Amino acid sequence: MLPRELTAIIEAAHRLNPRLAAFTSLLSPQDVALAFNEAPRGPLHGVPVAVKDVFCTTQLPTTAASRMLRDYTSPFDATVVKRLREAGALIHGKTNMDEFGMGSTNLNSYFGPALNPSGPHLAKVEDGEARVAGGSSGGSAAAVAAGLCRIALASDTGGSTRLPAAYCGVAGLKPSYGLLSRWGMIAYASSLDCVGIMAKEVGDVRTTLDVLSAFDEKDPTSAPQDARDRIAEHDDSLSPTWTSTNLSGLRIGVPAEYFLAELSPTVMPSFRRTLESLQAKGAILSSVSLPSTPLALSAYYVLASAEASSNLARFDGTRFGARAVEQEADPATRSALYAASRSQGFGKEVQKRLLLGTYALSAEAFDNYYLQAQRVRQLIRREFDSIFRLPSPLIPPSSSTTSNNAGVDLIIHPSSIGVAPRLRPSNTTTTPASSIASYTQDALNVPISLAGLPGLSVPAGVSAGEEDGEGKGWPVGVQIAGQWGSDKLVLKVGEAVEEGWR
Repeated sequence: MLPRELTAIIEAAHRLNPRLAAFTSLLSPQDVALAFNEAPRGPLHGVPVAVKDVFCTTQLPTTAASRMLRDYTSPFDATVVKRLREAGALIHGKTNMDEFGMGSTNLNSYFGPALNPSGPHLAKVEDGEARVAGGSSGGSAAAVAAGLCRIALASDTGGSTRLPAAYCGVAGLKPSYGLLSRWGMIAYASSLDCVGIMAKEVGDVRTTLDVLSAFDEKDPTSAPQDARDRIAEHDDSLSPTWTSTNLSGLRIGVPAEYFLAELSPTVMPSFRRTLESLQAKGAILSSVSLPSTPLALSAYYVLASAEASSNLARFDGTRFGARAVEQEADPATRSALYAASRSQGFGKEVQKRLLLGTYALSAEAFDNYYLQAQRVRQLIRREFDSIFRLPSPLIPPSSSTTSNNAGVDLIIHPSSIGVAPRLRPSNTTTTPASSIASYTQDALNVPISLAGLPGLSVPAGVSAGEEDGEGKGWPVGVQIAGQWGSDKLVLKVGEAVEEGWR
């Protein structure tokens, strides 16, 4: 027998999902009740948790929202899924997403778009007022916002947790790269992919991070234990008196380059009020410069696409993925089998990025595109290191490793260039995914992804007006980011922002 509150959440998920498309699959209420009776009594005992459909699970299919994997069920659980179960969480559904994580709107899904439930009213897909949930983790954000789970796992390669969190008015954390295990997560871009966490309250994000953060020998990108030990040392070196109500002496930088021409004025009143609230709690605000920021988006798409072309090469209809049956008879046509399987199995956005990535890795383009993008990435990392007070815990201490006494502890900026776009803009047949705007939506998120830093999008009110047809009353998020390993401090300030808007 399930508790009444949990029963209501499970029933609501089944009832509302045909309209929201937040989930790609759901456990039956009977299976959830069985899991509840068997769940360990850990810190998440009985908590309904949804998992993005990019993490392997034994109880539900793992599809990455792609036709290529529509019939796949994993024989094992991803490490983060296993740790959730050990903490007592009830994983009752897999959430919708852009196919293989490639997109910012959740329109590139084999299961159709997840709708944003967080505005003034919940529209239908065919309505002109329906809004996207954001991507690629749109299903996770929509499920949390609609109360269909308390916590959701997401993933974040270039903003895929923080952008939908901002659009749907929930908290979304991209932890420091390597802090959470990626074993059992279908790879998009391995040097960028992170496990993300979403919840309505920052406190639930913190609890989940504590459950999931541990070294995993199965993941070659897992941060080593000595770096994790240095995180604790850095936490101790910062003021232990900072709380959500007292931030005296905390230095927060506002990057000048993040206020792009594309930034909508509708998000600025909420951002300014957030800054005023932090100042009232004792935080010291200052302008900082990250001059390479305008180069980040281009570098990101070169690097992410190049890594995707390598990671997704395994899905050829022979080793992995759906096979084009009309091509499978003659071994002499193996190349045709690969081509047909990938053409039929991958959606248009995935095909586009794979072609871009393959070209970037080609002999004639490698130096001009891939290597240049790597140089930009290193430049961005060095710029972030130069503005933070503490050095990165990833760097072993030495005589040359010193604190920057004039630096900041965190940075803050709007999470997105505007509120959630309409699913189908009025008076046009185009969608946010079919224009160049779909690639600029993550402009404020990819710099810290390239640097591997933690970032938290936290709700900061709603949009103020109707500029550019964006509408009034849709969620606005602000993003707090810090040095690698400063996740706890980022969450602490996130709670301060959250408290200011209650």
